[in-house]
Amino acid sequence: MRRHPIALALTTLLVLSALWPLPSLLDAVTGAPPGDADLTRPFLYLLMAPLTNLLDALTFLSLARAQALVATWMVALALWGLLRPGSWRLRMGRAALGIGTMLFLVGATLALPRPVPRLVTADSSAVVLDYHAHTAASHDGRKRWTAADLADWHAAQGFQASYVTDHNLLFTQRVEQPIRLLPGVEWSVYRQHVVALSPATAIDRDSFSRDTPAMLRLFAELHRQGSLGIASLPEYWDHHREDLDAFVAAGVDGFEIVNCAPKGLAFPSQARRDILDLAGPNDLLVTGASDNHGWGKVTCVWNVTHPGEQGFKANHVFARPLALAQGDLPAWNAAVTQPWLMLRGLSGSERVSWLTWIAVVTLYLAQPRRQGQPAGLGILARSVSARRPEDAPEG
Repeated sequence: MRRHPIALALTTLLVLSALWPLPSLLDAVTGAPPGDADLTRPFLYLLMAPLTNLLDALTFLSLARAQALVATWMVALALWGLLRPGSWRLRMGRAALGIGTMLFLVGATLALPRPVPRLVTADSSAVVLDYHAHTAASHDGRKRWTAADLADWHAAQGFQASYVTDHNLLFTQRVEQPIRLLPGVEWSVYRQHVVALSPATAIDRDSFSRDTPAMLRLFAELHRQGSLGIASLPEYWDHHREDLDAFVAAGVDGFEIVNCAPKGLAFPSQARRDILDLAGPNDLLVTGASDNHGWGKVTCVWNVTHPGEQGFKANHVFARPLALAQGDLPAWNAAVTQPWLMLRGLSGSERVSWLTWIAVVTLYLAQPRRQGQPAGLGILARSVSARRPEDAPEG
């Protein structure tokens, strides 16, 4: 316990978190686990569970909580390095290593290729769909993030189709494999982003960007084109929460209730319930959006929908509980609450992987000390140096 406190603490947390488990998915409308859908995790994902789970948890952070978590852990790791015994140079090196570790994890979260969970559903008539995603054509899209890259990203996670909704630019490419990409666009108008689903044609955005009444006329224009207009997060809640009845009167077809972008993840659960109370009686579509821009390898939400159906019950929004919790948690405690929620959300196989890695690393570190050797390669490369002649037994 004295020599390996980190291993003991992690093991204890893994056991305790299993007493208050979180499901893999929640229905964002009902708040209950879906009965006919779940996540499957590839073998490599499970094998590397401590890393893949950590990178997932860093992906599902609201912007304020991400900033707080990174800052807190950078300071904590730097202090850990500085306050441990050793020369000044050694302590500075440890502090720099701690800060560098956090910077590496941030970069890995954004860009490191890795295995990801995949949604599977028992409903063979349903389509797993994303309503809102981007390519490099968007001004804030990842450079060289092509439509083919976007299709591969979706396919790896169980999507069968996705709308491509670049900012103010119609998607005209034809992509059928590995999934079908559908034409759409995200119009930026007065303090609001509106996702227009195919068919969509060009508009004069200036005429809808003067004020709120002008913006609301966009929904009628989209209907004239034969398109659906979905109000995007976080704009309608940040800027127009007092105008939502006017959105309905103007003809909005639906609202995003989950958005995986850092700003969208800050959407609180009470606000989601308010939107559901508005959308249900008016038979409006509610959707989830990966809002993928090429950064991050994993989504927080999937839509399971039936082609041809419309309205409130046409689409099921299944989301990761860790993502849904972001809007209800303060930023200051993210360094503690995010790891705790991550551990609560582990599946049995992931938990076994964590415990196995803890055991292997602990044995690796402990073996040299049991033999009185200095720190080194331990059980993976034992010393084979010959004994000195004077150490040989007499006779």
